[in-house]
Amino acid sequence: MRNALTLFSSTDCVLCHRVRLVLAAKGVTYDLIPVDPQNPPEDLVDLNPYHSVPTLVERDLVLYAASVVSEYLDERYPHPPLMPVDPLSRARLRLAMLRLEHDWVPQVQAIQMGNKVQAEAARKRLKELLTASVPLFKASKFFLNPEMSLADCAMAPIIWRLPSLDVPLPKDAKAIEDYGNRIFRNPGFSRSLTDQERKLRDMPM
Repeated sequence: MRNALTLFSSTDCVLCHRVRLVLAAKGVTYDLIPVDPQNPPEDLVDLNPYHSVPTLVERDLVLYAASVVSEYLDERYPHPPLMPVDPLSRARLRLAMLRLEHDWVPQVQAIQMGNKVQAEAARKRLKELLTASVPLFKASKFFLNPEMSLADCAMAPIIWRLPSLDVPLPKDAKAIEDYGNRIFRNPGFSRSLTDQERKLRDMPM
C-alpha cells in the first residue's frame, strides 16, 4: 500500500535533509523517490516547474521549497509542534531560518559543488558564521528555542555535514558540538538520514 505522501529528494542535500528531518520528527511515513538533481525524473519535471528538490506530493497537492514544505508539514501534522505558540517567537525562528537559507546553505552548496577557489572561500565564510553563532547555541537547549523546532531541522543537517565539508569547529565552539550531539542522538535524526548521508560522519554514542 502506498503512503499518502511522496517526497522527491536528493540523497545528500541540506534542504532535502531538512524536510526529511521534519517528517521523522513527526513520525510520518512517506515514499521516498531519490533524485539526481542534474537529471530529474519525468514525474518531477511534470510536477514542479523548477524541477527542484525537495518536492512533496500529497494526492493533488504539490509543494516545493524546503521552507514551504516544512511549514506545511508542521501544520498538517501538529504533534509534536515544531514552532512556538507566540507570534514573536515564531517570527524570530522564521528570520533565523531565512538567514540559514540565504547565508549558510549557499556556503555548503559551494563547498559541495563549486570549484576549489569557491569551496575554500565558502569554508572560510561558514567557519565565520559558526564562530559568530556560538552565543546563540549557548543561550538555549535548541537553536533559539527551549524545544526542538523547524529551525533545528534546518540547522542540524548543516552541522552533521561539517566533517565531510572539511570545516572544523572553532576551539571555543563546544556549545555547537554539544547541540549537534543532542540532535543526532534523537532516534528521529537517524531515521532522516539517507545511506549516503549516514556515511558522512560517525553517530555520537
